[in-house]
Amino acid sequence: MSYAENILGVSSFSSSSSFSSTFLTQISTKSHLGHLPLPNIRSHCFRLHCHSKTLTLPTKSSSYSYSIKGSSSSSSSNRKKKKNYGGLLPSILRSLELTDDVESALDSFDEKLGPKEMTIILKEQRKWERVVRVFEWFKSHEDYVPNVIHYNVVLRALGKAQQWDQLRLCWVEMAKNGVSPSNNTYSMLVDVYGKAGLVKESLLWIKHMRMRGYFPDEVTMSTVVKVLKDVGEFDRADKFFKDWCVGRVELDDLDLDSLTLDKNSRLMPISFKHFLSTELFKTGGRIPASDIMSLSNTENAPRKPRLTSTYNTMIDLYGKAGRLKDAADVFADMLKSGVAADTITFNTMIFVCGSHGNLEEAESLLVKMEEKSISPDTKTYNILLSLYADAGNIDAALSCYRRIREAGLFPDVVTHRALLGALCANNMVQAVENLLNEMEKSHVSVDEHSLPGIVKMYLNEEAFDKANDFLQKFQLNREPSSTICAAIIDVFAEKGLLAQAENIFYRERNTAGKTRDDVVEYNVMIKAYGKAKLYDEAVSLFKVMKNRGIWPDDCTYNSLIQMLSGAELLDQARALMVEMQEMGFKPHCQTFSAVIGCHAHLGQLSDAVSVYQEMLRAGVKPNEIVYGSLINGFAEHGSLDEALEYFHMMEESGLSANLVVLTSLLKSYCKVGNLDGAKATFQQMQNIEGGVDLIACNSMISLFADLGLVSEAKLAFDNLREKGWADGISYATMMFLYRGVGLIDEAMELAEEMKLSGLLRDCVSYNKVLVCYATSGQLYECAELIHQMISQKFLPNDGTFRVLFTVLKKGGFAIEAVEQLESSYKEGKPYARQAAFTALYSLVGMHALALESVRTFLESDVDLDSSAYNVAIYAYAAAGDINKALNIYMKMKDEHVEPDFVTDINLVFCYGKAGMVEGVKRMFSQLQYGEMEPSKSMFKAIIDAFRNCNRRDLCELVTKEMNITFNSEEHSENLSDTNSEAEGETYSEIESETEYDTDEAY
Repeated sequence: MSYAENILGVSSFSSSSSFSSTFLTQISTKSHLGHLPLPNIRSHCFRLHCHSKTLTLPTKSSSYSYSIKGSSSSSSSNRKKKKNYGGLLPSILRSLELTDDVESALDSFDEKLGPKEMTIILKEQRKWERVVRVFEWFKSHEDYVPNVIHYNVVLRALGKAQQWDQLRLCWVEMAKNGVSPSNNTYSMLVDVYGKAGLVKESLLWIKHMRMRGYFPDEVTMSTVVKVLKDVGEFDRADKFFKDWCVGRVELDDLDLDSLTLDKNSRLMPISFKHFLSTELFKTGGRIPASDIMSLSNTENAPRKPRLTSTYNTMIDLYGKAGRLKDAADVFADMLKSGVAADTITFNTMIFVCGSHGNLEEAESLLVKMEEKSISPDTKTYNILLSLYADAGNIDAALSCYRRIREAGLFPDVVTHRALLGALCANNMVQAVENLLNEMEKSHVSVDEHSLPGIVKMYLNEEAFDKANDFLQKFQLNREPSSTICAAIIDVFAEKGLLAQAENIFYRERNTAGKTRDDVVEYNVMIKAYGKAKLYDEAVSLFKVMKNRGIWPDDCTYNSLIQMLSGAELLDQARALMVEMQEMGFKPHCQTFSAVIGCHAHLGQLSDAVSVYQEMLRAGVKPNEIVYGSLINGFAEHGSLDEALEYFHMMEESGLSANLVVLTSLLKSYCKVGNLDGAKATFQQMQNIEGGVDLIACNSMISLFADLGLVSEAKLAFDNLREKGWADGISYATMMFLYRGVGLIDEAMELAEEMKLSGLLRDCVSYNKVLVCYATSGQLYECAELIHQMISQKFLPNDGTFRVLFTVLKKGGFAIEAVEQLESSYKEGKPYARQAAFTALYSLVGMHALALESVRTFLESDVDLDSSAYNVAIYAYAAAGDINKALNIYMKMKDEHVEPDFVTDINLVFCYGKAGMVEGVKRMFSQLQYGEMEPSKSMFKAIIDAFRNCNRRDLCELVTKEMNITFNSEEHSENLSDTNSEAEGETYSEIESETEYDTDEAY
């Protein structure tokens, strides 16, 4: 998942489980909803598909703001509810709002304030400092009587601001003034501590409450359930609720140290004993003795919740826990108990139903909601909109969007963000632009969280200008946050648009003095350079980052080390790993794995083991990938004992061997020819999920082939072929096995099958079939295959040319000519490759193709050497165009390229093809009188030329001369045998060079 997708995926609840039939039964029977038809909400405007995850469940807001005549109201879409106050309150609140001198503002009013008015004034202060100052002013008057409500307001303000020391002083003062905490006090403290992430301390307030003799009321109980629910402690929350219902609340059985908290929670290292021994928890009033008797009569009595908010909390709890039947039971019990459901109740139930795949039931709840005269709000439609978008039904999502206005409501920021996300995910450019135009006409701004999705949509459609224009237009109004800019940088980087990513990163800031001080942007830009393989730039930016005082985090180090390891820049990666640990960061398992894997891949096994040991010392537990890298590294080098050692260490650590690890182990057995071990490992692979893969099967075939077990290899290969799994490696292995044991026909059959099956997908696979054709003497087929290879844009490699030169020798091409072509190829001379192809085409009679190839280099502006001219002369002579061949000979001299021995051989070939006996005689005379070095190739060329001229007498004469020159006919045969042996060695070398490496192939 890219960084941009992480930024946009803000759904607060998701589950892959399907909606259970039990849940449907509970809803239809216990809540008496029955089965309601799904309203027709399809739109005919669009038909899209979406996977948006932008929905968060709504939470009820209990905050109110006062309304003062002449004051400007908030323009926010989630505008607070207004509350009108009478008497002097509006004037007092206005005065406090317009001045920083709280005390003077309050002194200006002579009228005595009552406790309720004081409470309102305290609640309406927005900053905790002002709350404290107002409270101090109240207490400064002799007639002020402290009360728990005022202290609750102050404690809440301090807790929300996380002013824990101030809260402690207020709590102590409250006890000194004889003000006993109420259930509301404890409920509020549980709430503020829980929202601050201090979950353990939040629950310890309930311990404190119980030790002071108080029993939680329904609001306090519900607050505790919320705190546990928000950290995913669903079972604990459920137990607390059920205990409360039977009149029992004890936390002794809860192991608070094992609470599962999210990564942002801040826990104080504090034990319960230490917690109660502090000044904070030694204080706090006890329940009055007069109330102890009445409490003891009710504490153990069964009770049922009576508040709508409690039922809402429990429904949400069970929904998030995936306990759908329990959620249905609570909802049904709520209706049966006569507790009024509200909008939040139905919103929660709609989300629970829809997120578990039953959108029809969700719609029926919307109808039931309207039947009960409970008006849906914008959040109701937002939930349905996002659920339909997630299900890919964009028609229904758009219908929900229209229904918001039809209901007299207004879309909010969540509405537009969810719908834009859905449309962008499906690259619906026109639909997105229509929505943006509608928002602009309504003076609604695009939420910055929608920016990465819109940019990605334009890039997917290659509308780069539109993406840039949209960003520039947005930036005219406001600067996106650093987090959003990081997401946009990532979007550009994923598309390979590094320049655009850099433009965002190095952008001008609209806010004066604002710099790139967010480590997230640097991390994403470093990742972008890594993706573009610009490793120097990534390291350079890392250094710039530190020079500017922006210290890298663990993500920076982990990303950079993994990137450099992947590029095999191990020295830099190891240095960064040392620096990272010196900075107090612990490398991730994936980071150690990347470094170990790179060392193992490069054959640096001692270094790989050293990093593995460093990993153990750092307290990082190795995973299957780490062990797999080590096992594979030792397997590649045939070190079976070491591979087995790490395999056993992996099993002892409790990790199960996966297919990758077992494949590496299998390879190790195959490398050393251990058939029994290989068979046992192969059997083990068959017994785990996923079974054996193609690499394992090919390894077994290769092992059978190496051991000469033809029948076993054939059986394994046939099994692969029946399954349709056989690939180029499978065929090549069997072809070489058949050729090795002399089954040439079977090898050729597989070569043809491989060719027709479309398995020639790279240069190596072509080379395999080429060798097979060459071995069986099918030279024409070799030339055809090379031409096909070139036509398919597969560039022939050294292995291809080794086969080609061997074929030329086998086909009777002069050995000196072949050596000349080889030398030109190795030296990289112009058109050396083309000349070699031309020679092969001419040799096998593919003259049209040969002459087309010749024209390619003859008509070029490049200076050619003698090897190219020699091939051209041969090609035209072989095609019967002697005049053209001789013209090329003359052009060669005009270009001051000296004819050589190969040129003379080709001239003899021309004379013979043209019936020019005198020309052949002249060349023979030069050979006889020592004007040229004696060569078997020249003698053979002259004999062939006289044969073409029908001069058998001269053929016999030259043959005798050749035998005299080379001492005897026996010596000539020995030369032939030697040449054949050389050819055999060449074939062997080709086979070695063109063998598959199964790891490289995959």
